[in-house]
Amino acid sequence: MAKTIAIAGAGLAGRLFAWALARAGHEVRVWDAGPGPAPAFDGQGAAAFTAAGMLSPLAELDRAEAEVAALGWRSLRLWPAIVAALHQPVRLQTEGSLLLAHRPDQGAAARVLQRLQQAGADFPQPRPLNAAELRELEPALITGPQAWLLPGEGLIHPLQAMQALHGSAAGVQWHWQRPVAEVQAGRITLGDGDQVHADWAIDTRGLGARPTLPLRGVRGEVLTLELAGHGLRRPLRLMHPRHCVYLVPRSADELLIGASEIESEDLSPVSLQSAVELMAAAHSLMPQLGEARITRLDRNLRPALPHHRPHAHGAPGLIQLNGLFRHGWLLAPALVQRLLTQTQLASLP
Repeated sequence: MAKTIAIAGAGLAGRLFAWALARAGHEVRVWDAGPGPAPAFDGQGAAAFTAAGMLSPLAELDRAEAEVAALGWRSLRLWPAIVAALHQPVRLQTEGSLLLAHRPDQGAAARVLQRLQQAGADFPQPRPLNAAELRELEPALITGPQAWLLPGEGLIHPLQAMQALHGSAAGVQWHWQRPVAEVQAGRITLGDGDQVHADWAIDTRGLGARPTLPLRGVRGEVLTLELAGHGLRRPLRLMHPRHCVYLVPRSADELLIGASEIESEDLSPVSLQSAVELMAAAHSLMPQLGEARITRLDRNLRPALPHHRPHAHGAPGLIQLNGLFRHGWLLAPALVQRLLTQTQLASLP
């Protein structure tokens, strides 16, 4: 039987819920504080737009619990069917990722690998690569760094996926520039005091859900580069004295550089120090990046709870999903699927 669904928040989780519920025949309306469905790249709006889109459950075992990695592997199984069902193309790749370390940082890499290997037989194991194997997998990289292949990991293109989820959600009513003040079972209260009643209310507001949830914002910074035919095939992480730096190929001509987390709610533009450190780290692996053009510097805040685990709650008339931290693209499909199944409202493909 079709239900009326009111969703607060049009980030990744909100769009996944809206798309899946509309496909199931429900009447879906979404309210969001943002100006529209596209990113502004101004530090505001959905953190999903700023994310690199790395799907790295094995690598996340370095700092996250095994439950996060297990949910990540479930999402990796869900993403291909989701992407195939969307009306617009979305880049999705699951050919593994690389962990790299220059000689001075190999001790830190060894400690990370030990944590990954202690996860046990439930997860794939990192595979060390010699110079010839690294050159075969990624000929664009310099030889010299120690390298490991993390099998099964991959990437998704966040901007394409966010656009496709919005464009494929047929019949959904989107209400922009309408912040939500409170979400309760069967009811959403908007910032201007108006109330929206529905059979189900879904709260995916991220930091907008404060103070109901004890959330904090964790700053992420990314730089987008353009370099025709750069040659990088897989996402990679480089051990760094101050950051875990990642380099992600978005297309044959575009790459993204970022650092996984900065404990700050500062939303000012990217600093010179951060930009220089990130670009220098990437350049140390791919000297040809010296000719790349910087097309965008962006930053945003990821919503995190004190224990760094997601909050996924379903009760009669109310669904809450929040606190995905830096794992949004990795965890969202598995958690959305779990909540849709638990409430018997719909299912992802």
